[in-house]
Amino acid sequence: MDRPIYLEAEGCPVSLDLLGRVYRADAEKLLILIADIPEKVRARLAAYLYGRSHTHELGLKVGATCTMAALSGVEGPLGAAIYAQSRQTYARPTHGETRPTFARKVSLAGSLMKGDSNA
Repeated sequence: MDRPIYLEAEGCPVSLDLLGRVYRADAEKLLILIADIPEKVRARLAAYLYGRSHTHELGLKVGATCTMAALSGVEGPLGAAIYAQSRQTYARPTHGETRPTFARKVSLAGSLMKGDSNA
């Protein structure tokens, strides 16, 4: 069942219009869009985006514009984690999309049963 958009944005610290523009913005436009947002609101936006799998990376980008004091002051330990991760190279999670490949050796030696006269 589809959820209404207002439920998807529940808890978002910015308007749906601004959220949509942030979501669609390239890196340069993102910085321009969020430049006028007060830092505490940006910190809450970073946590909001970080907490959703499809906007996790965007949350880190917004978090990178905030100080440790703002992020941890507004979001506590989560803010501290966002601050630390936003200063590292981002590695997109695979969520099990890639699986290690193991070379399996196939042996038919054990497939004959004792007493099998067809061998």
